[in-house]
Amino acid sequence: RMTVKSQGSVRAKTESEIVAQVSGVIQSISPSFVAGGFFKKGDILIQLDSRDYQYRYTQAQHKVSQAELALKLEEQQADIAKTEWRQMNEGEPPALVSREPQLAEARASLESAKAGLMQAQLDLTRTKIRAPFSGRVKTKNADIGRYVTPGMPLAIIYSIDVAEVRLPLPDKELKYLSLPFDFRSQTNPSLGPEVILSGDFAGEKRKWIGSLSHIEGEFDSRSRMIHTVARVPDPYSKELEAPLTVGMYVHAEIIGKKVDGLIEIPRAALRNQNQVLVVNKNDRIHFRNAEIFRIDGEVVYISAGIKDNELICVSQPKTVVDGMQVTPI
Repeated sequence: RMTVKSQGSVRAKTESEIVAQVSGVIQSISPSFVAGGFFKKGDILIQLDSRDYQYRYTQAQHKVSQAELALKLEEQQADIAKTEWRQMNEGEPPALVSREPQLAEARASLESAKAGLMQAQLDLTRTKIRAPFSGRVKTKNADIGRYVTPGMPLAIIYSIDVAEVRLPLPDKELKYLSLPFDFRSQTNPSLGPEVILSGDFAGEKRKWIGSLSHIEGEFDSRSRMIHTVARVPDPYSKELEAPLTVGMYVHAEIIGKKVDGLIEIPRAALRNQNQVLVVNKNDRIHFRNAEIFRIDGEVVYISAGIKDNELICVSQPKTVVDGMQVTPI
């Protein structure tokens, strides 16, 4: 089974900046609204002074009532005008007589009043700044008593449903993963290759299991590396031996494809780039050219040139002559 090694820093899948949508003085904040604080989706993080917006909402309700009354009066007047016309004339009354322009204006005024009520209700709702997702506070930029205006940044938050690690890989390493260049498995992360992450937490080595999510579409122009992204679901779960915290530096081992017919030897057994020393049944040593499939750290994978049950010299004798007698230890 091939493995590909890399490393990177943990980041959140989603990171957002919380901004105010209406102006006002911050009246209260959530106990979770501190750097590192956890919160759930829908929690009220910041409460602005809502009295001005409550007054505007009440006024907007009054305008809707007035517009509804004006429309009813106009409809009654239109009915009376039509009745009087039919008593004295034949056919349908003209638009001006049936007060159609006045009715249209009254209906438009009612719709405008309702829109104003919806806007007032929306502004009132926006005085409560709620968490758009379950997550954690990264930075806090506001506190009780501060006057905020629309667009003012109040905090940076990030989600805790999934942790990501951006892993750089040389192009040649991709062939050991058997992934197409447009590979993406966000809809079903379990389809991606398994990734074993390891790092230090609380002074001890820890491990986390995730999967490869996708391959980014461009090569880095400087390093000539392509980046893959690994994801670990629920990185703060109590079932984990340690949380996978944003900002941690971790090593990654991506589980690749299985290749049959390979022989694994230590790198110390390799001489002159592609030769090995084979010891025959008579304890005589011979040079043998081998086809190297892959060199991975201190391990060399041989695809051809060595047979089963052959003895290979793993030491580095200074002087070697093909066919010389040796004493295997």
